[in-house]
Order: sequence, then C-alpha cells, then structure tokens
Amino acid sequence: MAIQMVDLHGQYLKIKSEIDAAMQEVIDSTQFINGYKVREFARNLEQYLNVKHVIPCANGTDALQVAMMALDLKPGDEVIVPCFTYVATAEVIALLGLNPVMVDVHPDTFQVDISEAAKKLTTKTKAIVPVHLFGQCADMDAVMAFAKEHGLFVIEDTAQAIGAVYTNESGEKVSAGCIGDIGTTSFFPSKNLGCFGDGGAIFTNDDELAAKIRMVCNHGQSKKYHHRTVGVNSRLDTLQAAILDIKLKHLDEYCASRQAVAAKYDSAFASHPDLTIPHRDEKSTHVFHQYTLKLSDSVNREDMRNYLSEHGIPSMVYYPLPLNKQEAYSSKDQFPVTEDLCSRVLSLPICTELSEEQTDTIIEHVKTYLDNK
Repeated sequence: MAIQMVDLHGQYLKIKSEIDAAMQEVIDSTQFINGYKVREFARNLEQYLNVKHVIPCANGTDALQVAMMALDLKPGDEVIVPCFTYVATAEVIALLGLNPVMVDVHPDTFQVDISEAAKKLTTKTKAIVPVHLFGQCADMDAVMAFAKEHGLFVIEDTAQAIGAVYTNESGEKVSAGCIGDIGTTSFFPSKNLGCFGDGGAIFTNDDELAAKIRMVCNHGQSKKYHHRTVGVNSRLDTLQAAILDIKLKHLDEYCASRQAVAAKYDSAFASHPDLTIPHRDEKSTHVFHQYTLKLSDSVNREDMRNYLSEHGIPSMVYYPLPLNKQEAYSSKDQFPVTEDLCSRVLSLPICTELSEEQTDTIIEHVKTYLDNK
C-alpha cells in the first residue's frame, strides 16, 4: 500500500462497522441539525477533556472567531499570535477588525515566545492566542502568568494538539485547550480527531462564557427568535458528531500509534548531523499531529523532497511562508526564528495506519538521501 501523510481510508476501514452504524442511526432519525448525537458527543468530549463545557461548531476557524466574539473584543484591540502558525489564527482576528500582533517563537518547541510577546505589549493588547503547534502544548505556565500580569484573555488554539496533556507548575495535569479562558479545536479530517467533513469545538470552564459562546454560535439567541447579541450560524452537523463520537473512543489509541512512530523516527535520526528531531517539552505530552524535523543548512530541502517523492514517500512543509511574509499580513518587523524555521522544517508521514515496514522504508530513504547528498 502506498505511503500517505494521512491514511483516512485505512483508518475508516478499521472502524467501518462502528462508523457505518452511527451514520445510519442519524439517517434513520433524520435529526441532521442539532440532533441528540451532537449533545452526546459534546458530553463525551467534556468527560474526556475534564472540562465543564464543550460547544461544538462548524469548523476550527469559526471556533476561534466565536471565542473572540464571546470575549467582547472590540475593533482596534490587539491580539498576540505566534508568527509561526497557520493563517487561520490571524485571519479571524483581522476579520473582526482586531489587530493581530505577531511574535516570534522558540527555536526548539516552535511555540510562542513570551519574552518576545512582552516586547509587543501596548495599552490596546487584550488577548493572546498560544498555538499548540504540531501536537505539543505551549509553555502555558509562562502564558498564564503573562496574561494574569497584564490582564489578558487566553484563547488556546488546540487544532493540532487535542489529546495532549499539560502538567502545570502545581503538578496538576490538564488537557490541552482547557487551561486558558477558552480553548478551540478543529475536526478537519486530517486532525488527530477528525470527522468526514468540517467541524470544530470550543471549550471553557466558565459558565457565563459558555452561555455567551452558545448564543454567538446560534445567531446570538438563547431563546428562538430573541437575539441578544450579534452572532453567527456555526453548527456541527449531527452526522459529523456521530462520527466523532466513535473516533473519540479511539483517540488515545491513535495518539499512541503516532507516538510509537515518532519514537522510531527519533531513534533513527537523533544522532544524524543534518537533522534535529522534535523537541519534547517536559511539561507536555506530544500527540504528533506532525513529526517535523529541522534540516541543517547543508540540506537542499526541495531536492530532498523530490528524492523522497520519487521513492513513494510524501512529505510536507508546515509552513513555507511566515505570517509576516504573507501579503495579507505583511509586516516590517523581523522574526528571525520563524523565518529560519520556514526555510528548514520538513514533516514526515506519521498517520495512525503507518506500518512498521513503511516506517522503516521512510527512515531508510531519508538516511540514504542525506548520506549521498
């Protein structure tokens, strides 16, 4: 079987009978919008994350937007975001008339650097969005201390790290997305917990915020035809909720599979002079949405990718262009760490269905290329 970055078909086949039965149940009920399966999935995810409220929504981008709307951020307010992230994090800020303020990241973990965030503080700064990139939590002790000191809201972007667990300075273990004021996630099909289309969710332990989030997601109404605030139409389809509820039961298994592949990659690549393996933060587990290497200056990344592709091995660059170089968000500020990472990161396949034979093949060809470059 061909090696893939994400083997959604193989994953489906392993749980086909469960998925098919869950989908058929929804079809038979004809409760396609706000059916009971949506509420059931939300309750089960609340239990899994040990969080008071999970509010499903249409996608991960909506989750971020709704979170900011629920916090009553106003046009002109500034929101701190890491420069090394997918565009959606900054996109929703700009859409709401807020100002995304980019900051550089740590060169080892790729997570937001609070010392850099401190340099960008102004009287207009109202929130910070730590992105738990590639499957590992940002330094949330530092983020929370910084936010508390300066009176900022914390919105965790957990689209790539659902299932990760953070151990805070008090020794308490908390699920990614459940530490700040609000957590958000995406259920895009390729995510560690993915549906068969678009989907997302918002997490919070704050009862008042949860009520506001639910209103915003539902056209600003808590009672039908009574609109208390400006809202949006952002719902998780019942079919997607039913699929996610089945896959949630397998999420720990999926995380363990990714971690096993990552451990094998680590063993093979840790001592190679041209590669830097993913850093592990001792405070956070890593669920490896991506396994991302840093290449040395002597490696031509595109040449390496072409070589791997010729041998049936896909690879991806997350991300080839930093936010500050994107036309829509261009900035004259310098982000040396982010710009360096964008020029040298390379992600290898790490899907849950990757076999030992396929993993060995990937390792062999990576080493062969580097040894003969």
